Parts: sequence; C-alpha cells; structure tokens
Amino acid sequence: MGYVLQCVIAPARVLDPRPPFTNAVVVGLDQGLSLMPMTPDLYDEVSRGDHSFAPAHLFPPGFEDVLSAWSATAPVAYVEAEYFGGSGSQFAAVWQNGALALGPLHLTPNEPRPAPGWSPISHALRHLGASRQNHDDEFDALRLGRHRHTEDWLPPEHQA
Repeated sequence: MGYVLQCVIAPARVLDPRPPFTNAVVVGLDQGLSLMPMTPDLYDEVSRGDHSFAPAHLFPPGFEDVLSAWSATAPVAYVEAEYFGGSGSQFAAVWQNGALALGPLHLTPNEPRPAPGWSPISHALRHLGASRQNHDDEFDALRLGRHRHTEDWLPPEHQA
C-alpha cells in the first residue's frame, strides 16, 4: 500500500491560529509542532509568480516567499513523501530567519533507503527541534504516519 504526504510543518505558534488562507487546515502534532497539508485547493490559493524554486512535486510557485516570511520567528519546513510498495521519494526544505536554511534535500526512488533518522524529512524535523525520543526517527516520534493519507483525515469541506 502506498501513501503521499505533502505539507508544511512548523512550531504551533507559527501555524496557529490558522494561516491567512481560506483553504488552510492546521492540525496539531506532538512536540509542539503543527502540520498544514498541501491540498489541491490550498496549492491553487497560494500559487503565484514563477516556479523559480520548483524543488518538489507539489510545491506551489512563489510559496517560498510565504515560508520565508513565516520563518522570521521560528523555522518552517515543507516536506513531501511518496511511497508505494516500499519504494519512494522524499523531499524536505527548511526556512529560518527569512531564508532557506536547510536543503532542498531529496531522496529518489533509485537511492538506497537510508538508515532510520537519516532521511530528508528526519533532518528537517530535527531542524525544527523534534527529537526521535524512543522511536526509530522523528517521523515516527511525531506520529506523522497518521497523516499519510490526507483524504482519510481531512475534514470533508477541505477535500477536492
């Protein structure tokens, strides 16, 4: 079974209350972080300008300016993961103090799967202050697996 995860992750104080986008949905994670999934409607709402950054599959054109502005008070990450049958890809980038601070980091389907804790998403989560605690990695520590299938947990009014 496969999954796709495409979202912004940041300290709760950055994303709560909800960002000023009609189509934004923010959910709390463990360790004081929050997640905002990149839904098709949110993608359309925040897209602007050219695709000068264009690092990932569902990264909206011009969205790096928003993430840069949000990162003035705390680091902000954009992450993507897509897996099917044990093979997949990951992307992560972190903005801090108004600039790109980490990445973009990529893991392609052709690369060997990294040891737990060495994936692009784990690096980004550590940059946000997450710790793996007694789990294999930060992804598991934040229980991000429960958000792998956005359509399964997103309120119906925010689904495409």
